[in-house]
Amino acid sequence: MDQIQPVVFLVAVIGYTVAATIWDQKYYKIPNKLTLPMFFAGWIYQGVFDQFSGLATGGLGFLVGFGVLFLLWMIGTAGGGDVKLFGALSVWMGFKWSLYILIVSTFIVVLVTICIVIGNVLMIGPKRMKKKMLATGKPTKAGEKRKAETVEEKQQRRIMAYALPIAFATWGLLIMAYTVSWPPLPWTLI
Repeated sequence: MDQIQPVVFLVAVIGYTVAATIWDQKYYKIPNKLTLPMFFAGWIYQGVFDQFSGLATGGLGFLVGFGVLFLLWMIGTAGGGDVKLFGALSVWMGFKWSLYILIVSTFIVVLVTICIVIGNVLMIGPKRMKKKMLATGKPTKAGEKRKAETVEEKQQRRIMAYALPIAFATWGLLIMAYTVSWPPLPWTLI
């Protein structure tokens, strides 16, 4: 059973992050038919391999992964698919790894966003960049309230899909765990 656990974990987590990243890059959505089975499979995985302590760490991981991104979704800076993606992944990863992934993926998002913004400012100029990136709504007549931005308009302003930084953070941390033994592999933290 000890030799099966890492294989099940790696196949599920890598497969899930690859599928979610491809879906998010192509459609700007992560469907429930991908996230919900992974979420429930994570609970089964934790219960089968690590019993109560696995369920506890999966629950704490879910609170971090889902909870933080849910708050970001509430203020409008994360998408609902991102919340579900990380919520399902965090059940598998547990508390500490969910924190690690959150920190590393946030660093990736900030770094890439800065590079893209600087590149756009240099390519199209600051005024056009500002117009491109800020939600201004549709122009209206004087005195009328601006109309709300559509989903398509929001997607056009989107700098990057969040599934990719989550995947890169997850893969990078797993590679580090296998090569330099830090952080400890998720199944060894229980």
